[in-house]
Amino acid sequence: MDKWLGWTQARCQENGADPEREKRWAELFAQLDLNKDGRIDVHELRTWMTARGQPRNRVEEQIVREGDTNQDGQLDFEEFTQYLRAHEKALRLMFRSLDRNNDGEIDVGEIQQSLHKLGVDVSTAQAAKIMQSMDKDGTMTIDWNEWRDHFLFNPIHNIEDIAHYWKHSFMLDIGENLTVPDEFTEEEKQSGVVWRHLMAGAMAGSVSRTGTAPLDRIKVFLQVYGSTSGRMRLWSGLKGMVGEGGMSALWRGNGINVLKIAPESAIKFVAYEQIKKMIKGSKDGASLRLRERFLAGSMAGAAAQTAIYPLEVLKTRLTLRTTGQYSGLTDCALQILQKEGIGAFYKGYLPNVLGIIPYAGMDLAVYETLKNAWLLQHGDGSADPGVLVLVGCGTLSSTCGQVASYPLALIRTRMQAQASLVGSPQLSMLGQLKHIVCQEGVAGLYRGIVPNFLKVIPAVSLSYVVYENMRRALGVA
Repeated sequence: MDKWLGWTQARCQENGADPEREKRWAELFAQLDLNKDGRIDVHELRTWMTARGQPRNRVEEQIVREGDTNQDGQLDFEEFTQYLRAHEKALRLMFRSLDRNNDGEIDVGEIQQSLHKLGVDVSTAQAAKIMQSMDKDGTMTIDWNEWRDHFLFNPIHNIEDIAHYWKHSFMLDIGENLTVPDEFTEEEKQSGVVWRHLMAGAMAGSVSRTGTAPLDRIKVFLQVYGSTSGRMRLWSGLKGMVGEGGMSALWRGNGINVLKIAPESAIKFVAYEQIKKMIKGSKDGASLRLRERFLAGSMAGAAAQTAIYPLEVLKTRLTLRTTGQYSGLTDCALQILQKEGIGAFYKGYLPNVLGIIPYAGMDLAVYETLKNAWLLQHGDGSADPGVLVLVGCGTLSSTCGQVASYPLALIRTRMQAQASLVGSPQLSMLGQLKHIVCQEGVAGLYRGIVPNFLKVIPAVSLSYVVYENMRRALGVA
């Protein structure tokens, strides 16, 4: 301790720095430096924060990464103070932005006004809940010291980050339970963080789909051939595939299923940004409200599906192919084009787009509801749910989403495949619906849903684990 106090006194004399602030930082550094080696690493920072009831979702890694100027994975005292100096400056700017009447304090009304300006409306009770999390002296106002101490170890950078943190930490009920696409700051877009997020997502999706490809293929077989092969079951279907084409037959169609992940994610993000700009333009540049962001996300999803839908058709045909039917992706595309025309690449498009609505709505609403219910039962919102809780929420929400949208997915697959089935009628979406109900009953609308359910847990688990590890490997917080 004396070592750092002496260092800060000399520094204050040299550059006129605030001695009280420098002393406070020296005392803080001494507390964080648990092994007293003159450096702070991620483990020491996490241990110190956890001991004080401040567990955060891997923000320790982000703090060390932002302050580590010499890239040795640790913070020495100078790096630590440089980080705090820059962070306190940003916090001061945010505090002044929220302190709308410039009285040196933030009250409930100012929190409401600032969030409203960002397109998020909260009640007085919700704003008071935010206030209470920071108010240490019970005055129901926040002064600079309370603000600084609360966010000192939270690497937020702007007011938008503050609003995002409050929304997720305090489960603000703002009239919508559905999530919307992730928001990225301009700094993140320019630094390449966005594309690292997309890359991590693409890798997670690739591993997840590859790991569950056999179940996906048997699902498609049951969807398409269920009405003509009532005796086909999960196990017998898998055995039949292996018998017809060997073990590799279980992964037919997976290559193109993986291939379409990256372009779909990229198109969705680019379209989302452009649609947001269009909506903002009609509002004279005002911030988007949540429902407007959700609308932009839905339109972007539809745009991405439109762009990559021919790949969906090819995936279905390649999944259903027999040994030697197609020599590869190009041969399959050429045969479809020659025999059926360009329109064949968009068969089943309408039920596919319509199916996005109930699936996404149910999936996201249930996920947020389950996760928020857990957070409400475990502390003040700063607790980390952990892998098992998130996987559990994802599994249940995805299952609910599938139940809601599965009939449309089945009709889409039948329409994609019907031209390749000998003697199969060429039916529209409503025609397929009537045909299935008449020939197979209402239960026919859910053929193949069992393997779909079976793949939920491994798919969600693989996707989550790979995504989190890829984010860390790519340096994304």
